[in-house]
Amino acid sequence: MALSPRPRPALVALVALVAPLGTLVASQRRMCHLRHPLSWGGPGPGVMAVTNGGPWGQWGHSEFCPTGSFAIGVQLKVQHYQGFFSDDTGLNGVRLLCDTGTDTVTSSVGPSGSWQQETLCDPGERLVSFRLMVEPARGVWDDAAAANMAVLCSGDVVLRPGSELARGPWGALSARCDAPCGVCGLRTRLEPEHPWDATGLNDVRLYCCAP
Repeated sequence: MALSPRPRPALVALVALVAPLGTLVASQRRMCHLRHPLSWGGPGPGVMAVTNGGPWGQWGHSEFCPTGSFAIGVQLKVQHYQGFFSDDTGLNGVRLLCDTGTDTVTSSVGPSGSWQQETLCDPGERLVSFRLMVEPARGVWDDAAAANMAVLCSGDVVLRPGSELARGPWGALSARCDAPCGVCGLRTRLEPEHPWDATGLNDVRLYCCAP
């Protein structure tokens, strides 16, 4: 597994200054209240977040399904295990599949890995919550940050698209988006590609929208 030549506290502090966790909502969609808001308040109204996201990189733009539509499935971009002496980046992108049948939504996407098979909720259902598998910081050893993502459908079925890079624990589910609302968009945090210990995608936000 590749060694990391650098500590990151300064980089994390810089990212916190230039990339606040506030919502960049470039959409006319109306946000919904969440069933169980996080105890620390969450990053904004109608924004679903997890508490175990990775600390590196910058937040991309928020992107949304067309007005009146919702996400009914997900597709992940994953870099599989690269070997002990190579750099692993794990999860590199998330794509939401909208119920229009033709529209998809992504935010920041890393260059490594490949898009996996689409995973869909049962007919008539939509996405309402999610969780991340994230590897905690490992010091001088290779960091991968987010390695996998699971989503919850409105029928209480969990979709876990899967990844060969099973590094780190699963965190808790985010707050839940209840009917008639549903997940309609996302925003991702990505560390830019560089030659030493890149981590790919670090964190995800999902948006809960009204019809």
